[in-house]
Amino acid sequence: MSASDNNTADNGKRGWFTRFLATVEWLGNLLPHPITLFACFSIFIIVLSGILGFLGVSVADPRPLGAAGRAPDGMIEVISLLSAEGLQRIVTGLVTNFTGFAPLGTVLVALLGVAVAEHSGLLSAAMRGLVLKAPAKLVTLTVVFAGVVSNTASELGYVVLVPMAAMIFHSLGRHPLAGLAAAFAGVSGGYSANLFLGTIDPLLSGITTEAAHMIDPAYTVGPEANYFFMFVSTFMIAILGAVITEKIVEPRLGKFDPSGAAEDIKHQDLQPLTSAESIGLRNAGIALLLVLAVLVLTILPQFGGVLLHPQTGELAGSPFLKGIVAFIFVTFAIPGFIYGKTVGSMKNDKDVINAMSKGMSTLGMYIVLVFFAAQFVAFFNWTNLGTVLAVKGAAMLTALGLDGPEVFALFILMCALVNLSLGSSSAQWAITAPIFVPMLMLIGYAPEVIQAAYRIGDSVTNLITPMMSYFGLILAVASRYQKNLGIGTLVATMLPYSMFFLLGWTVLFYLWVFVFGLPVGPGSPTYYQFGG
Repeated sequence: MSASDNNTADNGKRGWFTRFLATVEWLGNLLPHPITLFACFSIFIIVLSGILGFLGVSVADPRPLGAAGRAPDGMIEVISLLSAEGLQRIVTGLVTNFTGFAPLGTVLVALLGVAVAEHSGLLSAAMRGLVLKAPAKLVTLTVVFAGVVSNTASELGYVVLVPMAAMIFHSLGRHPLAGLAAAFAGVSGGYSANLFLGTIDPLLSGITTEAAHMIDPAYTVGPEANYFFMFVSTFMIAILGAVITEKIVEPRLGKFDPSGAAEDIKHQDLQPLTSAESIGLRNAGIALLLVLAVLVLTILPQFGGVLLHPQTGELAGSPFLKGIVAFIFVTFAIPGFIYGKTVGSMKNDKDVINAMSKGMSTLGMYIVLVFFAAQFVAFFNWTNLGTVLAVKGAAMLTALGLDGPEVFALFILMCALVNLSLGSSSAQWAITAPIFVPMLMLIGYAPEVIQAAYRIGDSVTNLITPMMSYFGLILAVASRYQKNLGIGTLVATMLPYSMFFLLGWTVLFYLWVFVFGLPVGPGSPTYYQFGG
């Protein structure tokens, strides 16, 4: 068979991938920018509340008598914002909706510390050291693992680790696209897993808290709510990603043909850590251990337990857990500065402040997004539309017999499908949380478990959607090793990861939560009870 025949056959095999992606891309392009989407949704909520309020739509409140937020008559009515009172509330609440939006402050504070570690060079050096020093047999596992851990500063994973992994595989005589795929799988497919709490944790927990308030105004979800499950998920994703790379992806790619690569590929040289960087990593590691030791002392009763719960003396509900964002800040900022001071990238407080400023400058789009998302969430709360929808949805799930653990399989799959067209984790959760968190709370599940399930669906399809913000960057890096590489080829390469991550992670979730009965995070309940 000639080369042209091979290409034709290969194109035929990839045809359905191309058509599938073309459909996803078309649907995604029909959507406006997420910021515009939230603005449109906010207007839609105002108009819909006016119509349903005029029609007198209401449902019986399932919460027990005397529960916080329960009306005396036991009914939940849709409140119209198309009224004088509604307009007054919109105008007077515009600023406080924004400034009081739970994820905003926590993300900003956490990023201040991460920015110091990133701009000092600590995170980049740590990833290089981790991958370059790995034994040859463990390179694939280490690359995927490093990708997952790099989610603490997601841009670093995409911009640094993915190209670096391709170079490492190339230098080892392996197909560079296999290295790229392994790193991409860890960074993006394992987006929600990690050994450390990062900026995504307070962001999502803040949105979950806002949604939970529709049912329970006193409920709070902390950034640590999913830590246990996401910690364990890191190793599952790393092992599964390595197996998929070596057993499916790399054999399918075959032997690398450098004739189809860019001219400068053969001149690539991956620099090992310098002595200064190695000393910097050692010093940063010592600093991190000292910081963690101090934090542990604050929760040991024999040392006063100053950050334990003042009434119960326990960790659950303690200032330690409530202040976890402050600890994210110091555990990145202090080792980051120590590393920078050692290697010379940071000399004084001005360099630290500049690093923090640069980190904040990357959040311009996020802050604008939060402004409109905050209005949407507030309007949804004020009108009671979310609560009414949740009660109706919960009743439907119960009537269909879908109030058991199997409901989470459907929920995860739905989130994975939505993620194909709405790639922003915060934007997707801000839209879906006000609907599904109250709904699943009403059939007895805790917000922490609901959020953990969402994070699975939100992660696994990042690899196969052009709507993911870094998909174009990955495609550009891949095309340096294989000219004329198209979207269909990249998605065909990454699809096995999405499929097996979805299956494996869902099974792990079911076993962890419903078979072994383990909490998804410290103090995180599995089930929700009114007044509990």
